[in-house]
Amino acid sequence: MEESVFTKIIKGEIPAYKVYEDDKVIAFLDNAPLNRGHTLLVPKLQEDYIFDLDDDTYSYLWATARKLAKPLRQATGAKRVGVIVEGFLVPHTHIHLVPIDNDQQLKHGSRNHDVADEEFIEVSSQIKQAIKGG
Repeated sequence: MEESVFTKIIKGEIPAYKVYEDDKVIAFLDNAPLNRGHTLLVPKLQEDYIFDLDDDTYSYLWATARKLAKPLRQATGAKRVGVIVEGFLVPHTHIHLVPIDNDQQLKHGSRNHDVADEEFIEVSSQIKQAIKGG
């Protein structure tokens, strides 16, 4: 299997605005977000389809999504964190964690491709601070 763009991010070959990382997963800002703070949660094990993950990785991925939801809400002021798992653009399992105030903010047609680096830096810093509890 060819390495995905996410595997290259995990290896540090491609830059990303990381907000969380441990030995099993990495979370970073989507480069074309649906909303401010749109985060991708990716297992370090490259598997194309989420339901093909081994049980431990699958459970850990969802437990981490739950762990990140509160800090994402806190950092962005959103009412909820929406979840999307579709996985067609990148052949590497990933969960979209999208801070939202209504269901319309989960529509793919609303992606913002013109986010300035400064905004990515600001929101990633706010999310990291919220994860640390501060």
